[in-house]
Amino acid sequence: MDARHQVRRVLIITLVLNLAVAVGKIIVGALTGAVSITADGFHSLMDGSSNLIGLGANAIAGKPADEDHPYGHRRYETLAALAVGILLIFTAYEIITSAIERLTSGAKPELSPLSFMVLIATLGVNLFISRYEGAAGKRLNSELLIADAANTGADVFVTLSVLVSMVLVAFFNWTWADPVAALIIVVLIGRAAWQIIKQTGGVLVDTAPYKAGELAQFAGEVPAVRKVIRARSRGTIDAAFIDIDVEVAPGTTAEQTAAITEAIDEKMRAHLTGVSEVEVHFQPSGYDERDYAQTARARADALGLNTHEVRVIDANYGKVMEMHVEVPPNQTLGEAHEQASELESSIRSALPDVVEVVTHIEPKLTESSGDFSREAKDLKVQALTLLRDHFPTADWHELRVSALNGSGYYACTLHVALAATMTLEDAHDLAERAEMLLRLELPRIARVTIHTEPQEARD
Repeated sequence: MDARHQVRRVLIITLVLNLAVAVGKIIVGALTGAVSITADGFHSLMDGSSNLIGLGANAIAGKPADEDHPYGHRRYETLAALAVGILLIFTAYEIITSAIERLTSGAKPELSPLSFMVLIATLGVNLFISRYEGAAGKRLNSELLIADAANTGADVFVTLSVLVSMVLVAFFNWTWADPVAALIIVVLIGRAAWQIIKQTGGVLVDTAPYKAGELAQFAGEVPAVRKVIRARSRGTIDAAFIDIDVEVAPGTTAEQTAAITEAIDEKMRAHLTGVSEVEVHFQPSGYDERDYAQTARARADALGLNTHEVRVIDANYGKVMEMHVEVPPNQTLGEAHEQASELESSIRSALPDVVEVVTHIEPKLTESSGDFSREAKDLKVQALTLLRDHFPTADWHELRVSALNGSGYYACTLHVALAATMTLEDAHDLAERAEMLLRLELPRIARVTIHTEPQEARD
């Protein structure tokens, strides 16, 4: 809305200046009989009319999206810019008519020093308007201001041509210079009108504001995107809507697609200005390799279950998948088993090479926001002592013990700093042995989460 107010302020300023210029030119043209000055005056009057149209369109375009206009009202500004171009065409027609009439009649305009003073003054005003409005249009990404600035820019050349024709008439008695200058004005007006109509027409027929290859490159920079299938954009350069179709791993979950969408959106806004909305569509990749754990998690998500510790074993009769499944608490074993069986069946249908799925059922537990009980404090001290005794070279820190709601058990989370040169496999093995130690020695701790990090990061 701040940008809209700034556009409105620019339009009001240029409206006042254009009306002042138009009135001055039309009066001088009427007094002298110079058709080129009169034509230039009406051209400036059209500029004022375009400012009025722009003000109305700016007010409408600034309205938020509604049921009838789900993509907003931005196109009203585009229509206003198109109307400016059409007004210029009508102005050109009127000037052509007057110029032809003057050429055939051969009448000579009556010039005075006042005529030249008015033209020089209006030339300065037009230069100011063109530069001021053009700079504001680029800064605010307003196609309306940019279109109007192009129109006013043509006025500069128009006024210059009128001045030249007046000099030729006054000092060389070349009466034909006046209508010829008017015809030159028509060419300049027509050029400005074509540029405006071409630009606004492109928006109305959904010409892409950004190149598809450019959008695909930005989306492809997100690591989880395996392939960009299609990239499209529409709208204006300051209010663009972008659609991206991408391929991701077959087992990608809804939570993961939300994160990927956010990452693509951030990429687009980092490289492009004026992005209004980014919509991402997902398609599973056709790659042969499978991420078994990811597929299992996706199938569990669909059933409202959680999984962890997913392992795939190559048995002599095929692949066997083992996992822990967290089901909603406060239900019978039969109900929980039915949910686990449904998950097993879903996984086997998604992964035909998995001949057996073995699930360990456990209740889904959530950690409380904090636990400062005596038992939690004792468990924290005992856990830290055990870890430092059995793994003295590791740097154990940030250990926290919290209650698992409604279960009487606890969750333990902690960090361990290890040598940066240690292999990932060795670090994972140490963390697993530490987890097993805590769960065996401290049965009240039902869940252990260990974050491994290089010692340099700790320092």
